[in-house]
Amino acid sequence: MGMWIVHIPGVEHRVGIGHAVLGWLLLLLGAGAFAGMQLVGPLTDRFGARVVVPGSAALCGLTLILPGLAGNAWTLGAALLLLGLGNGCLDVSMNAHAVQVERGYRRPVMSAFHATFSLGGVLASLVGARTLALGWQPATTLGAAALLGLVVTGLAAPALLPAAERDTDATGPAGPEAATPSTAPGRRTTPRHIWVLAGLALMIMLCEGVANDWSVLHLRTVLDAPAATAALAYGAFATAMTLGRLLADRAAGRFGPVALLRWGAAAAATGLAAAAVSPWVPLALAGWAVFGAGLSGCVPQLFSAAGHFDPDRAGANVSRVAGLGYLGMLAGPAVIGPLTEAVPLNLALFLPVACCVVAAATAGVLRSGNSEAGARR
Repeated sequence: MGMWIVHIPGVEHRVGIGHAVLGWLLLLLGAGAFAGMQLVGPLTDRFGARVVVPGSAALCGLTLILPGLAGNAWTLGAALLLLGLGNGCLDVSMNAHAVQVERGYRRPVMSAFHATFSLGGVLASLVGARTLALGWQPATTLGAAALLGLVVTGLAAPALLPAAERDTDATGPAGPEAATPSTAPGRRTTPRHIWVLAGLALMIMLCEGVANDWSVLHLRTVLDAPAATAALAYGAFATAMTLGRLLADRAAGRFGPVALLRWGAAAAATGLAAAAVSPWVPLALAGWAVFGAGLSGCVPQLFSAAGHFDPDRAGANVSRVAGLGYLGMLAGPAVIGPLTEAVPLNLALFLPVACCVVAAATAGVLRSGNSEAGARR
């Protein structure tokens, strides 16, 4: 996904479209991802991650080259829809497998998986910058990345856990109650608790989406920072988030997922509020960094809780939480835009601050989910 992001300007120029058309086409990427997430969750529960993850990874790799080959807006739209489908399928299936691995470790490891996703984005930006400097065409670089992805998929597939291991007596990181088998394996309705987790994921990922699209503009337009300095806002956020995810598993193991979500969301609210009201660029940069560090461990805790709530339906439950969260990431930047017509951008940023406050106040839902699973046992 990082390789696609760094090549967006080149693909836009090659196809001959403007920013407005590109914005609409990117919605197809999101629509494909959401559809893939909902499709693959039940498939993962039925056939196991060992079957579904390699297929999803291969689909994601094969479709990566398509945007580089697109010649007009219609073909680019179709390419992005398919790439989104592959990404959505891989996102849910690999997170469901991460829950399975975490259950075997008997300690939190989910944040480490999300940290490697962030590291992949950093690596893609470095490689992409180099290939662009060498004058490589997007199709060439995306094709090479797709081939590498297929090779990695082939090498990793034999090491994935078989589906049978989902039914072992291993417990999740939050205790035995978190890994309770379903009392109604054939049930198709999604428990209310999963929808609560999905709502929290929507709010947290809405905050991530705001940082992705508005952090640089905040420093540039509100504080009148130079372009090079303004770019550091997103860099501070992304770096802090990556480092935070590398440390979040230890924090979750020591203090518990409820404390990590509560204090992480509270720190994120404090950091973004400080950035929003700051008249000084250094303080604003520090605020964006604290915002990233606070958010870093929140989403992994929600994914982990959804997967451990009912091991027999881990894929379906993760797909609900990931799907609604992904919609939040897409909606966040879109909501801030219209808000800036009514209030200044720095005041509009208090919407994600409010989302973080709500997440901090309701973090106890992770504990109540464990209690509900224990009661069902």
